[in-house]
Amino acid sequence: MPAVFQTFEHPYAWLDLDALDANIRTMIAGSGDKDIRIATKSIRSTDVLRYIERAVDQRFAGWMTFTAAETAYLCEQGFDHFLLGYPTLEEKSVRQLMRWIHQGKDITFMVDAVEQVDFLKRLAEEEDVAAALCMDLNVSQQYPSLYFGTRRSALTNAKDTARFIDAILPSPYIYVVGLMGYDAQIAGVGDRPANKATGTVIRRLQQRAKKEVQKRRQKVVRYIEKKQGPLRFVNGGGTGSMAYTATCPEVSEVTIGSGLYRPGLFDYYDDMPFEVAAGYAIRATRRPSQTTIVAHGGGYIASGATGSDKMPVLADDELAFYATEGAGEVQTPLAMPKNKYAIGDSIVLRHAKAGELCERFQVLHGYRHNTYIGPMTTYRGEGQCFL
Repeated sequence: MPAVFQTFEHPYAWLDLDALDANIRTMIAGSGDKDIRIATKSIRSTDVLRYIERAVDQRFAGWMTFTAAETAYLCEQGFDHFLLGYPTLEEKSVRQLMRWIHQGKDITFMVDAVEQVDFLKRLAEEEDVAAALCMDLNVSQQYPSLYFGTRRSALTNAKDTARFIDAILPSPYIYVVGLMGYDAQIAGVGDRPANKATGTVIRRLQQRAKKEVQKRRQKVVRYIEKKQGPLRFVNGGGTGSMAYTATCPEVSEVTIGSGLYRPGLFDYYDDMPFEVAAGYAIRATRRPSQTTIVAHGGGYIASGATGSDKMPVLADDELAFYATEGAGEVQTPLAMPKNKYAIGDSIVLRHAKAGELCERFQVLHGYRHNTYIGPMTTYRGEGQCFL
């Protein structure tokens, strides 16, 4: 990293633009002939979103956003072509989106329950617009003693989908344009955990899931298109299942986000072609012994089921967290080889997740070829916080 970074106020976040460019190329090549939708929750910077959109160009399908308020904000910033990745029932924000639709913005709402649709239908009628819907198909597997996937949509098969469509259509204020079948048990579960036996089980389950996910998605797509005609899009995949999703004929677009930063969780994947592109640095301020250095701050723990995989990842593998203290809110003690670090040195880390890094920093300091390019503002730096 550029030497000038040592003079920056710590902690600071960094973005390696060479690595980001390489990851964009990997994403384009690895997604086959599918269009690409970018998950904004994994980026959380309008500067970086614009950078990615320019690079993806003709393959760009749009954005997968994570709240209605975020989507409305991005509309204000000049962005377009949105798929809300999650159902939302926040009236003020959704009403804003209905008004953006009236002005010509392309916005699609995620649904899997009649209550969600009734809410959208009411606001669409009040604002005199028609709201586009995407149905969220739950493609998780339920075994006798294991639920493999994420607990999300109530729609799990073609019968569920049929009942749902019959309950919500026809209406002049809503119409179905898409289906999402997100294979979280493949995309979001690392197949190389610390426990090798667990890894073997995960890989076997994922191989079985790949066949079942594709079969279920195809069946539901056939039913919907027989019922109402062609869908505008079928969304699937994530960074961890990009290669698999590229081979699925029923899918028209793949969602990618986290891989562009390549956070720490992807260290637990056996085949991860993306490069490390983002992280942060904290300053060493104490050295209580020749084998311990203490840095100021650093305890940015990722969301999800608690475990060591949600801890920050140290760039220097000769450093280690103390099990009794971990990464701390105001200070982080680290075990080190004798006298390796001195007071005043920078300690470089990566967040376990991608976009959550940006909730801690106002800018990402971009660099290329070890030359500082400048700051790229995060949502937080723009005074925004959505979830």
